[in-house]
Amino acid sequence: MSTFDFLLQGLGTAMDPMILLYALIGVTLGTAVGVLPGIGPALTVALLLPVTYGLDPAGSLIMFAGIYYGGMYGGSTTSILLNTPGESASIVTALEGNRMARAGRGGPALATAAIGSFVAGLLATLALAFLAPHIVKLALVFGPREYFALMILAFVTVSAAFGESALKGLTSLFIGLGLAVIGIDGLTGQARMSFGVPQLLDGIEVTTLAVALFALGEALFVAAQTNGHDDKVEALNGPVAMTKADWRRSWPAWLRGSAIGFPIGAMPAGGADIASFLSYGTEKKMSKHPEEFGHGAIEGVAGPEAANNAAAAGTLVPLLTLGLPTTATAAIILAAFQQFGLQPGPLLFATAPDLVWGLIASLLIANFMLLVLNLPLIRFWVMLLRIPRHWLYAGILLFATLGTIGVNPSPVELTMLLLFGFLGYGLRLYGYPIAPVVVGLILGPMAEQQLRRALAIAQGDWTTLVSTPLSASLLGIAALALIVPMLMRLRGKGQVLAQIAGDSD
Repeated sequence: MSTFDFLLQGLGTAMDPMILLYALIGVTLGTAVGVLPGIGPALTVALLLPVTYGLDPAGSLIMFAGIYYGGMYGGSTTSILLNTPGESASIVTALEGNRMARAGRGGPALATAAIGSFVAGLLATLALAFLAPHIVKLALVFGPREYFALMILAFVTVSAAFGESALKGLTSLFIGLGLAVIGIDGLTGQARMSFGVPQLLDGIEVTTLAVALFALGEALFVAAQTNGHDDKVEALNGPVAMTKADWRRSWPAWLRGSAIGFPIGAMPAGGADIASFLSYGTEKKMSKHPEEFGHGAIEGVAGPEAANNAAAAGTLVPLLTLGLPTTATAAIILAAFQQFGLQPGPLLFATAPDLVWGLIASLLIANFMLLVLNLPLIRFWVMLLRIPRHWLYAGILLFATLGTIGVNPSPVELTMLLLFGFLGYGLRLYGYPIAPVVVGLILGPMAEQQLRRALAIAQGDWTTLVSTPLSASLLGIAALALIVPMLMRLRGKGQVLAQIAGDSD
C-alpha cells in the first residue's frame, strides 16, 4: 500500500465520532494550557496520564497529540499579549509580537501566528506521513547493537539539548537511569533496589514520576517564585484581521518557517526552541524592512510561530518510527504509549497500523480544528490570562494527587509522588532539566536489555558494539553531540572574555 492509501485508511479511523471528540478535547485543552503562562503541554499530558488509564488507547493518544499541537498554538497568545511565553518555543514570538500589541496591532499579530501555525502544522504533518515509512524500513534492519547505539544517541542528545549545560543534563539523565534499575531484572528475575518494599518490585511507575516532576514540581516552583503581583495583559485593541500588506509579508515567512522547523524537530538533538530562533534570524536577514525588527515586525511573529509548530510535528518522526523522544512532551507521550502496552518504533507500524495512521490523520483534522478555535475565539482565550495563578496551581496540585491515587490507591505511591515532586522542585531551583529524568526511566530498561543481548550474542566481547558501520556511526554521532556543544560554549565564553578585555583597554 502507498502512503496515500495508508492516509485514507487513517482518515477512516479519524472520522469516527468518538475519535473526533477526543481530538477536539485535546486541541481545546492544548490551546488553553498554551495560553496560560507557565503551563505547557508536557504538564497537561502528565496530569491526564492517570485519568486516561482505562480509556481507549487510540482516542487517548490522539487527544495527547492534540494537546501538543494546541499548546504550540496557544503559546503565542501569552507571548504577544503578556510578554511571558507560555511555552519555551514561544520566547522568540514575544520579541516582535508584544511590540505589535503595544502599538495596538495585537490582533494581526495573533492572526498571523494562528494562520502560520495552521500552514506549518498542515505541511509538517504531511511530511511526517511521507517520511515515516522510509525511516521505518531503515529501522527494521537494526539489531541489538544498533538499538543500543541509538539509545545512547538519544540519551546524549536529550541531555545536551535541555538545561544550561551538558553536565546538568547528564546528571538528570543518570537520576532517571538510577530509578530505572529499581524492580525485578527482566533477564534474571532477581529483585533490584526494592529495599523489601513489595510495591517497588514492579519498578517506578512512569506515570507517577511524570506527574510528580512536571505537575507537582512546577506548581511548587511557581508558588515559591511568585511575587504576588499579576502581570500586565496588553489590551486587544482594533480588528483581528490582517491587512493585505500583512498577508504579503507573512506568507513567505510561514513557508520558510515550516521548511526550517520540520527537519530540526525531526533531528534527535532538534527542538522547537532552536527552530524558532533560526527562523527569526532568517527573517531578519531576508526582510525588506529590517529596521522594523525590535519594533514590531510581523515577519518576526509569522516565521518563528510556523517554525515551532512544524518542529512539533517533526518531533513525532523519531518518536513514532524509532521510539525516541526529543522533547519533554514527546517523552510523556512515549510514557502514554507504554501505559497502553504499546512501544513506538518500526514494529508499531506493522502491529498497529490503524492506530498509527489514525493518529497521523487526526493531526490533519486537529489542525483545521485549531484554526477554527483560534481565530474566532481569540478574545475568549485572552480572558484565561486573568485567572489568578494561586487558583491555577492549587488546582493542579489537587488534580495531580487525586489522579495518582485514583489509579493506584497506595500509601507508597502517594509517598513517591510527594518525594518526586520535591525532587522536581529541587531540579528546577538549581537549573537541572526535568525531561532527561523521564527519558532515563523510560529508555533505561530498553537500553540495558539491548546491551545485554548484544554482549550475550558476542560472548562478552565489547568490541561488538562498534563492529557494524551503523552502530559505530551512531555512537560517533553521540560523541559529537556531547563534545561539540561543549566546545561551542567554551568558544562563546572566550569571545565574551576577549570582548570584555578589549573594552577595558
